[in-house]
Amino acid sequence: MRFIHGAAALFLAALAPVATWAQASDWPAAKPIVYVVPFTAGGSTDIVARTLAQKLGDSLKQSVVVDNKPGQAGGIGAAYVAKAKPDGYTLLGGTISTHAINASLYKNLPYDPMKDFEPVSLVARLPNVLIVNSQLGVNSVAELVALLKKDESKRTFASSGAGTSTHLAGEMFGDLIGVKLTHVPYKGTPPAMTDVAAGLVPFMFDQVTAALPLVKSGKLKLLAVTTGKRIALAPELPTMIESGIPGFEMSSWQAVYAPKGTPKPIVQRLNAEIVKALKQPDVQARLSDQLAMEIVGSTPEELRDHMAREIPRWAALVKKSGAVAD
Repeated sequence: MRFIHGAAALFLAALAPVATWAQASDWPAAKPIVYVVPFTAGGSTDIVARTLAQKLGDSLKQSVVVDNKPGQAGGIGAAYVAKAKPDGYTLLGGTISTHAINASLYKNLPYDPMKDFEPVSLVARLPNVLIVNSQLGVNSVAELVALLKKDESKRTFASSGAGTSTHLAGEMFGDLIGVKLTHVPYKGTPPAMTDVAAGLVPFMFDQVTAALPLVKSGKLKLLAVTTGKRIALAPELPTMIESGIPGFEMSSWQAVYAPKGTPKPIVQRLNAEIVKALKQPDVQARLSDQLAMEIVGSTPEELRDHMAREIPRWAALVKKSGAVAD
């Protein structure tokens, strides 16, 4: 009996590559692909997803449906994809939050960023900007710092969610200027920015393009960019370092993942199609020219290496800032 069981195990192991090949060869004909965005509609992750979904749909000859599942700084959507069937029909628009910051910020994260996913491609890096309500009465980072040190009622900041890069940017800001700030998390960029524009929260960090409509209407004001260099979309904006905050440099990033165990041929095909899409002029115009993103388009291995560097880097910042999330 022991021999039969052993032979059966060997037989099943031999069949595994055949099953994987059959699954991959049929993909993506069976059904539409679901591209999960773990944040609300209208933010940068959503825009990236809808841009890529259209291109992937055209190249794969299959519908790619964007499904927004916000909450827990992207953790709810990420956990959903981590538990999805690894057949190539469920993808995740991952970010610096879901696959770097959350690993140290949440004590009971319902997924493992490194173990529960197949990296597909690092899509782009993008800067955040310091945004204030126009009626706050400040025109520079230095003036904001002076106000925060003087007026305790202004020491709150909004973010697109606990554990996002916009949250950690605020924590870093408070730490560097020596002022204890209170974090007000939202379920995405649009509601957070709406409340800053309404004056319910004094300031926040977020993507420049998300703020521009409200900047043009006079409700918001941009003070600085968080990257080490100025950005082409708003060259008049100084960096945080230029504004007198030494050591303040950070940028967010966007990536695509599949559930762990997704057949390698499918991952490779997805990677090839995404990289090809990112090179197309209309995609470059949308993501780079209009959204100030630095387009990347990496291999799966490069994305995994990137995560391996980012997770401990953000863990150190989370520990230093004392930021926590449940």
